[in-house]
Parts: sequence; C-alpha cells; structure tokens
Amino acid sequence: MKHAYLALSLATILNTPLVAFAAEKTQVKDSIEHIEVAGQVIKSQGLSVKNETIDGPFGDNLALQDIARSVTPISSELIEQLNITTLQDVLAVSPNTYSASGFGAPSLPTIRGQLGELFQDGTRRQAGNNGFGVPLSFNSVEQIDVVKGAPPVLFGSSQRNGGFVNLQSKVASTDESKGKASLSAGRWDQYSAQIDYTAPIIKDKVGFRVSYEHLDHGSYYDYSGTKSDSLFAALRILPDDKSTWDINFELYQVEFTDNAGINRPTQALIDDGLYITGQGVQANGSTVPAAGSIVSPTGQVNIDRSTVLTDPDNQNEATTYLIHSIYKRELSANASLKNITYFQHLQREEIAQNSFVEIIDGADTAQNRTELTYSWNDEQQTIFAFDVRYNKVLGYSQFTTEADLPIDLTGPLSNRRIPLTDAQMSRLVELRPGVFVSPGAQYDIDNDGSGDFNLSDTTDSRSWQTGFAIQQDSDWTDKLHTSVGYRVDYYDVEARDPIAPQGQTAASDSINDTLQSGQVSFNYKLNADFTGYGAASYNEATSNSMAGGNVLGGGNVISEQNFATENTLVEFGLKYAPIDSDWYADGAVFSQRRSLRNRDGSNTGIRTTGFESQVFYDAYPYWLSAGYSYIDARYDNSASSQDSAQVADAFDNSRPDIIAGTGVGAPSFTPFAPSNSQVQGIPEQSFSFNGNYSITSKWQTGFSGLYTKSYPLDFLQTVKIRDQYTLNVNTSYAFTPSTKLRLDVNNITNQKNWRPVFEGGYFGATLAFPELPINAKLTLTHKF
Repeated sequence: MKHAYLALSLATILNTPLVAFAAEKTQVKDSIEHIEVAGQVIKSQGLSVKNETIDGPFGDNLALQDIARSVTPISSELIEQLNITTLQDVLAVSPNTYSASGFGAPSLPTIRGQLGELFQDGTRRQAGNNGFGVPLSFNSVEQIDVVKGAPPVLFGSSQRNGGFVNLQSKVASTDESKGKASLSAGRWDQYSAQIDYTAPIIKDKVGFRVSYEHLDHGSYYDYSGTKSDSLFAALRILPDDKSTWDINFELYQVEFTDNAGINRPTQALIDDGLYITGQGVQANGSTVPAAGSIVSPTGQVNIDRSTVLTDPDNQNEATTYLIHSIYKRELSANASLKNITYFQHLQREEIAQNSFVEIIDGADTAQNRTELTYSWNDEQQTIFAFDVRYNKVLGYSQFTTEADLPIDLTGPLSNRRIPLTDAQMSRLVELRPGVFVSPGAQYDIDNDGSGDFNLSDTTDSRSWQTGFAIQQDSDWTDKLHTSVGYRVDYYDVEARDPIAPQGQTAASDSINDTLQSGQVSFNYKLNADFTGYGAASYNEATSNSMAGGNVLGGGNVISEQNFATENTLVEFGLKYAPIDSDWYADGAVFSQRRSLRNRDGSNTGIRTTGFESQVFYDAYPYWLSAGYSYIDARYDNSASSQDSAQVADAFDNSRPDIIAGTGVGAPSFTPFAPSNSQVQGIPEQSFSFNGNYSITSKWQTGFSGLYTKSYPLDFLQTVKIRDQYTLNVNTSYAFTPSTKLRLDVNNITNQKNWRPVFEGGYFGATLAFPELPINAKLTLTHKF
C-alpha cells in the first residue's frame, strides 16, 4: 500500500496569557497616605512536578493530577538540579525506572522492568536494538516526561511497552532575548561545553533559538571515551493570534565505546572483586574465544574495576539528524487542529575486534500525524488522529561468533580478539575487505537440507504504518472524568537480503497486518486535594530489529510473530495535589503483561505487578523528593534463554577450591522451558531520595541517593547483586544573579556497585557492569 507524505495542515495554539495578581489596600491615617501591597509570596523553585503541564500523550496542557497514569514530568530546572545526563539518571526521581547499563551507552529507557519507547514531541524516535544503540544528547530537551505503561492510542502501535519517555524540545522566544553558557570539567578528563541563545526576529511574531553542545569525555574504564557534537536550532512563528508553528532541527555526531563490563560474574566477583584467571581453550586447542571453550582456572585475583571488555582498536561512531514541525491552529471556539511532522536519518558503524559488527548504512524514518480536537460542549471533547509513519533501514550485522566467557581479562589484548577462521568466514559474507557480516537470509548451498550461514539482523527493509485513532474525553460531573480511546494501525512491510552470497538470488518477503489498541480510564476528585484514578489498556505491538527494521526469519519470511505482541495494563492510583500547599504525592498499583524481544528475535511474555509512589516538597529554601517502587516481574508461563546457563559452565572442575565448574563450555546458548520464574536483572525494591537547601540566597547545597534491594543476575539465580546504595552530594554558589559555580560529587562513599549489562537478562551469566567509583564534576554557568 503506497502513501505520500501528508501535507502540513494548518493548526492553532491556545495562547495562555500570564496573569499576575496583587491586592492594594490604601489606608489614611493622620493625613498621611500609606499604600500596602499584599500578595502571595512565590516559594516554588520549579523543582516539583506539581505545576508542570503534560503535552502530547493524552492531549495538550494537562495537569499532572488530571492524567490517569503514573507520570513524572522532569523540568529543565529539575534536570539541572539532579544532574541528569543519561536516560539511566531518571531513576533519581522517577520510580520503577531501574535499567541495565546498555553496554555503557543506553539509548532507551527502562520502565517497570522492561525497555520502553523514546518519543520526542509526540513522535517515536529511532533508537537502539534492544537498548544498545546511539547515546542520547539532552541538548535539545526542555522537559522529560516519564510515563508508565504502553503508549496511548494517540501515539500509536510501537515496539516496547513497559512505558515511555517523551522529550519536549526547547522552543524559541518571540518576546525576549536570553542566553546561557556552561562549561564543565570532571574526573578522568571529562569536559563539556554548551551555549544556548534565543531571541525574537520579529517581536511577538518570529523567534529563533540555537543550542550547541560539545562533549569530550575520557573514561574511568580502559580504552573508553565519548566525543560528541550536538547542534540544535529552533524557529517559532506566530502568524496570528490563533496559530503557532514550531520547527526544530538537530544534528548529532558521536564516537563512543561499546562497554560490555567484566565477564565471569561469579558471586566472589560481585561481593569481593575476585576474578578467576585462565584463558578458555577450544576442543582443537586454540585459545581464540569461541563457543564451547573451557577454562581451566589458573588462579583468583582482585581485578581492577576499570578493566572491562573493550579494545583500543574498536570503531564505533554514529551520525543522525532530526527535523520536527509542530503546527497548531484554533479553527473555531470549539475546534482546534494540530499537525506533527518528524524526519530522522541515522548512520552508524561499529566494527569490533571481538568479531561484532553493526553497520547501519542508512535508516530513514518519517512520520506525520494530524489531530483534530472538537468540543461538543463544556463536558464532551473528541480527539481524532490520522497518522502515517515510514521507516526504511539498510543495515548489516554479525554477532554469531562473539564469545565473552572464555576471555581472561587480566591477560594481553590478544585474549579478547576473535579473528575469524576460514570455516566461520564461509558462513558469512564479506561486506568489504576484512569485514564479514551475516547475510539477510538463509541459503542451502550444498543441498543437505540445512542452511549454510549464520544469521543476525542484516536487512534491507521498509515499512508503512497507517493509523487512525479516536479519543473521547467526558466530564460527567464536577468530580468524574472519563477517557476512552481506540486505534487501528495497518502495516505494509517488505524485507530483502541486501548482501546475498555469491551465486544466490536474494531472498525477500512482504507482509500486511492490522494491529489494534484501546484504552479506558477515569479520574474521580475525592475532594479539592485528592484525585483517584483507574486505567486499563490493550495494545498490539511489533517486534523489530536495529533502527526499527524488519528481518527475514525462518523460511526466509517475515515472521507473523513480529506482529503478535500483545500487551495489557491495569493501573489504579491516587494523586495528592493541594492548591494551597507545597506538597505533591501520588501512588499507583499496577499489573502489566507484555512481551520482551529476545536476542534471537523471538518474544517472551512477562507479567509484572507492583506499587510505586513519589513525593515532592518545593518551598524556598527547601526542596525534597522521594520515590519508592516494588515490582514482581515474572515470566508469564513463557520460555527464556541466556548466552550460557550459568557462569560455572565456562570452567572445568580442576580447581574446586575456586569454582565447581561443570565443564559444559561457554558460551553455550541455553533455552529455558516455559516458567513463572522471577525475571533476572531487576531489583524488586528501590528507593530514591533527593534534597536541596538554600543556605543563603547565593549558596545552595543538595544531595541525592538510590537504594536497590538484592536481585538475581542470572536466570538460575546462582549469582546475586546484593543490596546496594549510591549517595551523591552537590553545592553551588551564585557569584552574581547570572553566574553560578556548581560542584557535584557522585558516589561519595565510593561504593563498589554493579548493574546488569543487557536488558532482558540474556548476558546475566556472562557479564556484569561495574558502576563508577567516587567522582566529581565542576560546572560554571552564566546567563546573559
């Protein structure tokens, strides 16, 4: 089914004027006039979620207490206060967002125990393959909205359904000129600079904004670092008093490290930093890491936590650019129109010495959504949405010959390198001299009835997604509000092998499918301070590979299973948002059933139930917040798999004083039978807390902390990450109203904490990520 890009529609913005109030009281005494001005003292520092509005997911300009979901809006002030620089950092303020390290460069959020989606201005961004992808820059971001549960019907069918983050872009000012510059320097030669400036071009009509960020980060970890540049530009046009048009552009280039952490995660490594030495040996006597290798332990040593699975000769870089257009117009007193257009282009290349290859030779995504909002009366409102999304991916992948457990990290670099044998190369295709990748399909060249090649995520695919959504919002009384939504998405997908073996006809396939989603929710105001809510949703989603592409599966066809991911949510909550108080609090209980895409492309059902709560207090000179989460995440009578069944499989039993090895060899891909076992890599309980105190009008000090309960690292629960905590402190001093110096000291107690490396626990018996030791950063900020 062919579609053309939708033309930009006229739209409107609902201008909300700022209103200030002051009461004047005049008294006359002894013929002398006294004028007393009375008004409410503004105590908020912009560090509470209470007064933030949410645009996009459920409608526009919605107050937090009016949304029937667990939501945490993180303002630009809160981003600065909490020193949020990666998606992992949102756990500091949003419960149930604990994440794996994402190989040191997380590109997706983790919410309620599963990868979530990443949106910007209401459209889904390209992101990583199961969380591993291009790092995210916050240079273009004004606000981060963290929402639990599957995306709503207005956002449409997607891939990941634990929750989502919607980034709200910076906008240009049309009425004043202002700017901000910041410089920072941190431990391990980590330097960054940013400048952000906005000004009107035609006052009250047209404004522009430019923001540039440069990062040059060394690293605590061996052979690691990040260098990036982000250029963001925004234009705001106000054609008349009924419309607004925001256009923004970002160009982002980054060189970064694929950091797999430390292998051989025994309990002794987690608890005491003890690493088992000895290089794995193949059956033929080779010490090159390969599947089935067996390690004869040669000893046990304290390993430096900076010694991780990296290589100085690895290549890893990416370039992407994005364009967003948001156009709004008030059509009448009852109707308004909003049009959102998005385009992103991505190129990425990683060639690693351990034989891993992921090359995105071009991924293009375009989306256009038009929303019509019509108010039938003061109580009934309907939102209609029509959505078209196009995605094209040309990419090459090879991960079938990786082998981490056989590697002795304490030995020479040659221990980590995997030169391909002639037999291995014969099962791959040479993309260019010396670079071998999997073909995008399977071929039986010798006619023995089995395929002769290793498959990964190589594909040349394109997809059209056309969706229609309707959402009805109703105020039945002054206290009761309901919302009901439905959406249908039609998919038209094609995939072909872009690099078929010599002499073979490239395989290809196409598929059409229709996916549906629905939601229902209610809000009930118990009184002026408390609002109770309930929400339920059903969502059919897709299962994709790198950059959202589609691959050919068994039989060289696109699997129907990729369009059979069903997700459900039931959530009840209570929100406390008193008008005359500086407090905000909410709590929610939930049950979610969703699917996790496995490394081999299959889906695994996971059911989670839990509770989460957040509390905020914001009144100068104090600011405090706390969040608590409990989650019971289990396989939903569903199968799972790991790179190896357990870490002991990598070792023989020649040193039982060190480890009781099983001699199975590793890696040895292990499927586990359907079960209701606890999902590995997710803490059942976590607690976060933050605070800030203004000692004087110029001097502030603050803290933040995170505690996570013990949890299993691997499926069989042979190794656990113990209870652990991290405590950070900060202080800032304003030399002038415009110039401020801030010092952050992270992990001030120098805890030796760990995280999983990969979402879903696939490497739970193979890898663990050592978190950073104590470190400091100094930041100078000047506003002009």
